[in-house]
Amino acid sequence: MPLTDTAIRRVKPVAKPFRIADSAGLYLEVSPSGGKLWRFKYRFDRKQKLLALGVYPEISLASARQRRDEARKLLASGTDPGEQRKAAKAARDGLAANTFEVIGREWYAKVAPSLADTTKEKIIRRLEVDAFPVIGNRPIASLAATDLIRVIERIEQRGSVDIARRVHNYIGRIFRYAVGRGLTSRDPSRDIELKDILPPADVRHHASVTDPKEVGGLLRAIEGFTGAFTTRCALRLGVLVFVRPGELRHAEWVEFDFEKAEWRIPADKMKMKEQHIVPLSAQAVAVLREIQSLTGRGRYVFPSERGGGRPMSENTVNAALRRLGYAKNEMTGHGFRSTASTLLHELGLPHAVIERQLAHGERNKVSAAYNFAEHLPERRKMMQQWADYLDKLKTGAEVIPLHGQTA
Repeated sequence: MPLTDTAIRRVKPVAKPFRIADSAGLYLEVSPSGGKLWRFKYRFDRKQKLLALGVYPEISLASARQRRDEARKLLASGTDPGEQRKAAKAARDGLAANTFEVIGREWYAKVAPSLADTTKEKIIRRLEVDAFPVIGNRPIASLAATDLIRVIERIEQRGSVDIARRVHNYIGRIFRYAVGRGLTSRDPSRDIELKDILPPADVRHHASVTDPKEVGGLLRAIEGFTGAFTTRCALRLGVLVFVRPGELRHAEWVEFDFEKAEWRIPADKMKMKEQHIVPLSAQAVAVLREIQSLTGRGRYVFPSERGGGRPMSENTVNAALRRLGYAKNEMTGHGFRSTASTLLHELGLPHAVIERQLAHGERNKVSAAYNFAEHLPERRKMMQQWADYLDKLKTGAEVIPLHGQTA
């Protein structure tokens, strides 16, 4: 039931912090020292977040509820109250309302709801690591191409050419957002020819193991992995379903139907923004059943080891492969897709069926709406054949092409 001032005053601290709920996400957190802190728990873009609302009794119960209601109004309008607070704090810290960081966070809050989780995480991390520390406190209208080049070259000097290109793109989008709102007259990123300041892009496919015998060795190494159980399960499932790494680590239990033996990934998590069906082999279901006993009560199939209701880190699978002895130019988490594509083609499976299972996008927007179920019976059969084939590789058995078996 909702709190009262009398009840709050009577609360006594104990050895560990504890919470007392009020209503609509508002609660009071009581520390061992007796401090009483207001917190508002909310969800934005499918993520659980916390907003600090002040200290009791400086902030009364009525004031805390008013602040909660103001945050709920922002949520209803599609704005993350936490991100808005960061922008406001930047202004209070002496930054003008039209600094690059303030405008950048405002732009991010507007575009984030339409982006996949992995994309959102990458954008805000790159801005907070590479752009805001360098030009964030400058009025956006005062920035010139030379200032942006300083950001780009700083990234390039550590060898991250691809990230430099991406940050340049994000900066340009922020400037174009500012131009549209009359905060600056032009976008200086358009004055920069990246080919003149960055080395040519090194176009390479994601490293992967494609020789059948070596794949067998990889599978045996994964079975012997001695790290976290969730990481071992992620490796095992990654090979079987060959989805993109971000799709794997953001997998949620509500997306799986064990009776139909399928995983339906929502469009907003997919690179091509189209719903994707992953038929589950008996082996994939077995892996999921194993980890369900550990993480099945939570949201994510592969939660972060650090907790906080977050998914597994994007570096976890690659770090595990390094631990197994595979260098980054030999195998990556994304490389599971290349492994599957190469071997399935060599085994004679139909190209169209393989491509649809890889979710290589259909660019016709009309047909894309119906495309997620295309070749589904053939894909179900192929995914089971793939799992059986991997089992044979893992045991070192001689294998033969599967040509014609999906007919």
